[in-house]
Amino acid sequence: MPAEPDAPPEAHDGDGDGAVTSPTARSPARALVRAAAVPLASVALGLVLGAVLIAVQGHSVLSAYGALVLGGAGDADAVLRTLQKATPLIFGGLAVAFAFKAGLFNIGGQGQLLVGAAFAAGVGFGIDGLPLVIHLPLALLVGGIAGAAWGAIAGVLKATSGAHEVIVTIMLNFVAGNLTDWLAANPWRDRSGSNIIARTPLVEPSAEIPTWGWLPAGFLLALIAAVACWFVLERTTYGFEVRSVGANRHAARYAGISVGWIMASTMAVAGLLAGFGGAIESLGVDGRFEAGVNVGLGFEGITIALLARTNPIAVIPAGLLVGLMEAGAAKMQFESGVAPEIIDVIQALILLFVAAPMIVRWMLRLRDPSGQLGDRRLTLGAGWGR
Repeated sequence: MPAEPDAPPEAHDGDGDGAVTSPTARSPARALVRAAAVPLASVALGLVLGAVLIAVQGHSVLSAYGALVLGGAGDADAVLRTLQKATPLIFGGLAVAFAFKAGLFNIGGQGQLLVGAAFAAGVGFGIDGLPLVIHLPLALLVGGIAGAAWGAIAGVLKATSGAHEVIVTIMLNFVAGNLTDWLAANPWRDRSGSNIIARTPLVEPSAEIPTWGWLPAGFLLALIAAVACWFVLERTTYGFEVRSVGANRHAARYAGISVGWIMASTMAVAGLLAGFGGAIESLGVDGRFEAGVNVGLGFEGITIALLARTNPIAVIPAGLLVGLMEAGAAKMQFESGVAPEIIDVIQALILLFVAAPMIVRWMLRLRDPSGQLGDRRLTLGAGWGR
């Protein structure tokens, strides 16, 4: 009789106790560590270089970073500020990450957020007499739909004419900025008293997003949105089609997937997420829409998405980190004398490192998934994060 094939070698846990583990038992943990290595290293390197800049200016690094943490998490008010700042960042990060899964780079989060914020505020102050259970969801829905419509423009153009979504969304950002400024300065302008600022009236109390102590309800909506994005992308047929198009749109088309529909709908979903972020900012933080207040929030979503490696769940801690840094910047300046712009510099450094993992792996001697030291190529492209 033929000899029995050799059994696979047993894998030991390395503790010396003789316990046997499956060869794949630790693969999920190893994959998680490998995925988190570059983002965590990027944050650490950004903070180290930020410390160098603070020290060069003659300030105490420990005092500055201590004040930064206290300003973002030192008490209930600080935690509230951090969560309020993190909420639109999470939505903006999700808007970029979701589009990335289909191989699309959504640079238009800023414009989508602005139209969502403006139209949600318009419903918030323009309708009275409605109960909160109707008025608030309606204002949020209108803001989300406005953002979705704005994102769909780029998606439809990409699907029908091949227009590059980066160029289209950049131009749409300028259009959205001018449109919302005009709305806030003309038909929707707050004409009470001697106001001369381009802003809308305050939204009705029935359209305000509540805050429970240190916990804003808008942050809970951001958590729900992140989990929902993960579920859609990882557990639904639509999510599989989105990821297939992002991996190889030609193979996806050959497999019978409607690539044009996926592109258009993915950009619409991305705009919906950014629009919700803007709506929550108007209804739950500012209480109105004011021209120029939300500048930059949509662009910071790119930093959040790249730091999270386009993972919807990882967008949450990435948004919290940046939110804490922004919430604590004022206290850092007040107590240690460090200019608040140093936070922008640190964020830019983190973005540089996370967008070019080759640099981080080379500096820290980290191995890439193939086992080589450093990355052989710069992984900045449509397939980034997979």
